[in-house]
Amino acid sequence: MQWNLEQQQQRMRILAQGLRRRSVWSTALMAIGFALLAYVGWCYSAMWYEQHTLAKEWHEHRAAAAQNGQPAVVDDGLVRVVIPKAGVDAIVVDGVTRKELAVGPGHMPSTPQPGEVGNSVISAHRDTFFRKIADLRSGDEVIVRRAGKIFRFSVFRKQIVDPSNVSVLKPSTDTELTLITCYPTYFIGPAPKRLVVTSRLASEAADYGDQSTTSTAATSQAATPVAASGGAH
Repeated sequence: MQWNLEQQQQRMRILAQGLRRRSVWSTALMAIGFALLAYVGWCYSAMWYEQHTLAKEWHEHRAAAAQNGQPAVVDDGLVRVVIPKAGVDAIVVDGVTRKELAVGPGHMPSTPQPGEVGNSVISAHRDTFFRKIADLRSGDEVIVRRAGKIFRFSVFRKQIVDPSNVSVLKPSTDTELTLITCYPTYFIGPAPKRLVVTSRLASEAADYGDQSTTSTAATSQAATPVAASGGAH
């Protein structure tokens, strides 16, 4: 009888130890989870703040010209990309390092500026600005505002490639804009592929302010259509 009692007590001690270990692990995992959530929240907050600061600078530089009804010919190095179908309206930063992409879409420095002849490349994270560019289809519009001009691009190609495929960066004799992000969009962990959306310049016009991106009537008289050289690739 005493032997059975000792066995039961031993089992209870083992069970209690197991419960304590589980409690410690549960607390540790919860702490890690809260720390990750806090880090992600801080990253998004920092990104929003930087974009807000850049957008404020953008509007301040163009306010005077807009009040006078004149094109905002301001070559301050700021580039704004608007993709209506993907819900994108952001200031582009120069560079594609981790630090720069934490602020906004990044222009690859080795490629031309958007609107210049050649293949201009802009990259962004799939879980921030370029989350919905997979929804873009042929003919969808990508708008770039830079140096007092508004450039309207039309999507003509979308492809999924390996990260090692650098052919998407090759120069072009046309005025093209290539958007790159990781793929699949909702993949957990480092994404194994890259989504590449390429568009070609359709027209350019003087930039008269924010209405230029929402009203084609505002730019129809000033817009200069760009003839496409060759068909879609």
